[in-house]
Amino acid sequence: MTDSPVPRIESADVVVVGARCAGAATALPLAEAGRRVIVLDAAALPSDTLSTHLLWPAGMAELQRLGVLAEVAALGAPRLTHAYAEGAGFGIGSTFGPVDDIDYAMCVRRTGLDGVLARAAMAGGADVRQRCRVESVVFDGNRCTGVRYRDSSDTVTEIRAALVVGADGRRSTVARAVGAHEPFLTVPSGRDCYFAYWRDSPDAPRHIAAQWRVGADLGTAFPCDDGLVLSLVQPPCADGKLGPGEAERRYTAAVRRIPALADRLANCERVGRVRSAVGIASYFRRSAGPGWALPGDAGHFKDPVTAQGIRDALHYGRTLAEAVADILDEPAVLDAALTQWERTRILECRDIFHWTNRLARGEAMRPLEIELYRRAEVDTELAEITTGIFSRTRRPTDLYTPSRALRLGWNALRHQRGQLPVVLADMAREVRDGIAERQITRTTLRGNPPRVAPSTHTPLTSVAPGAQHVR
Repeated sequence: MTDSPVPRIESADVVVVGARCAGAATALPLAEAGRRVIVLDAAALPSDTLSTHLLWPAGMAELQRLGVLAEVAALGAPRLTHAYAEGAGFGIGSTFGPVDDIDYAMCVRRTGLDGVLARAAMAGGADVRQRCRVESVVFDGNRCTGVRYRDSSDTVTEIRAALVVGADGRRSTVARAVGAHEPFLTVPSGRDCYFAYWRDSPDAPRHIAAQWRVGADLGTAFPCDDGLVLSLVQPPCADGKLGPGEAERRYTAAVRRIPALADRLANCERVGRVRSAVGIASYFRRSAGPGWALPGDAGHFKDPVTAQGIRDALHYGRTLAEAVADILDEPAVLDAALTQWERTRILECRDIFHWTNRLARGEAMRPLEIELYRRAEVDTELAEITTGIFSRTRRPTDLYTPSRALRLGWNALRHQRGQLPVVLADMAREVRDGIAERQITRTTLRGNPPRVAPSTHTPLTSVAPGAQHVR
């Protein structure tokens, strides 16, 4: 932190760092409640960002609760009314269970989605400022009281606020400044992620969100706006850094290893370059403290294999705003509400966290997974439960009930007799994994994360005499 004079000091009720999904979802309800909200983003908006783009019905319902569903729908992404998953020669098709009467998904490119959200926040009364990079967080003792940022004209401004919201992603400046950057639980992914857009063919099934698994590879095709389809592949993690052209090569090779995905894209034309995300890890960070909170990826992140990020950013941004809107002037009450909000997110996200980490292992389908696909191909209820887990209308425990787990194990032994040792080893592994997950749930994810040590905080900024105050 610099001790140079600050030319200007402003005041607000809340300063939100990051104007995308989590930041806009936090700012909009607070501004509509009459609070003075300043939102800072280092980028020019709207602009692209790395994302799987997919919103299951639960994510669409969040857009509806924020009042932006109609404007997002006007971007032109088709309604995805069916889900399809294929693996080991079995194909599972299902519809989506409704969330707030919404029974479809959408894949919306982030330039359009983030633009809608930022405009809504501004229309609701938030002061959204682009090309403003936060350089440090201001503390008064152990309490976060604001931020310093530098705008595009190189002017440094300090904003004092009752609450600082770090909605600035996995590399969060706010998380680092408050000492919360190191997760209290992290699980490295076994998969890399590469994606590209394709100009979809006229006869393509643009109502289906599809996923295929072949060997250890996973690939998807999600129709999106502007007549495009987003195709994402997640092969096992590769060694070494990405050199020039390496993402393109790995993406193309992965698509070729998934014949059904290659067929889906056969009559499509690639648009733009391949994007990549490697070295991924799912995590929980400490996400609330005196005068600060971290919604979105800044506080909690799951591997993109289950496409949960946008929904969670919208949901926990909105619920954070609703929890604090009326109590920003009462520090002790505010801190208690922030603690409860953080606890709620941990409790609500831990099951899907475990489920996501299983799918992110980067392994070929195991015997029990194969049996699940075999059964779900003809069992409508089982298929809908599986789809419901992704949309958060069902829980993984609804799928793996004791009786169903026993049936899957028995049928795996019956159908895969030639691999008896492998099946038995998989059943034993399933038991071990279940025990390990329950242990983590009872301990690390019990909802009371470790406190952030005060010594890790950046000291209070000194303010130059005669600095200009702006309200």
